[in-house]
Amino acid sequence: MNSILFLEQVLNGLQFGLMLFLLSAGLTLIFGIMDMINLAHGSLYMIGAYLVAMLTTACDSFWVGLLLGVVGTALIGVILELSFLRRLYRRNHLSQVLGTFGLMLITNELVRLIWGDQPITLNPPESLSGAIELLPGFYYSAYGICIIGFGLVIGLMLYLLITKSRLGMQVRAGAANREMALAMGGNVNRLFTIVFGIGAALCGVAGGLLGPVLAVQVGMGESILILAFVVIVIGGIGSVRGAFWGALIVGLIDTASRTLIPMLFVLIMSPEAAANAAPAVASIAIYLLMAIILFVKPRGLFPIHA
Repeated sequence: MNSILFLEQVLNGLQFGLMLFLLSAGLTLIFGIMDMINLAHGSLYMIGAYLVAMLTTACDSFWVGLLLGVVGTALIGVILELSFLRRLYRRNHLSQVLGTFGLMLITNELVRLIWGDQPITLNPPESLSGAIELLPGFYYSAYGICIIGFGLVIGLMLYLLITKSRLGMQVRAGAANREMALAMGGNVNRLFTIVFGIGAALCGVAGGLLGPVLAVQVGMGESILILAFVVIVIGGIGSVRGAFWGALIVGLIDTASRTLIPMLFVLIMSPEAAANAAPAVASIAIYLLMAIILFVKPRGLFPIHA
């Protein structure tokens, strides 16, 4: 029974961690290359979830809705970058925080105006609604396995894009030494727009895939944005490899702590005290982990070296 619980929590952690990676990869590239703090990144995740839910209902197909929702989220991200965010690149970080925080609030109200206050239901495809027997006596959600597979495939595609393509060379140069990359010429504005569009598309994928697991509702991007920032701080700002391993660590620790800490507290204190203390302790586990890692490696696990 304990081994089954362990395997289940590992898979849950991988599922959540890989979706965090999709969010964190775009966020770390935007921060590493553009030197921009974008608090509206979580809003693109929310928009992606809403678009996928709406288009899935309209097309009566989850996969068509997911594809169109990701494309729509990428287009919205490009439009935001061209019309508003580009004006913040040369501003200081305080101006970027205030500007993108305002954009986040505006986005929440627009989503509430269009779709209302009530959460929207997004169901997974019927073919993945059951469970798969991975080991004798151990069943796991088919849709959860699908999310893990999607995360790994997209992570591999992003790795190949960053390491094997000309665009990836420009991205790595910008992340390693932004000033020198700008001094070497090239169409910097186009690079920024492409990177932002890729980041928005990854948000759309994460929002669409997590929609059936979590509630699609106004403000859903804020809590997961905090975790995405924790991921890039742990992994190293500007590092996609750091975002990948940081996201897996955060996903596994967050999932395990919310399951194991309550079980541990029940053994050492009364049920009432455990019910009050365990959720609070579990919620700070990843922040304690971040503090420990930064104490040992102040630039993160995989920093981009200038």
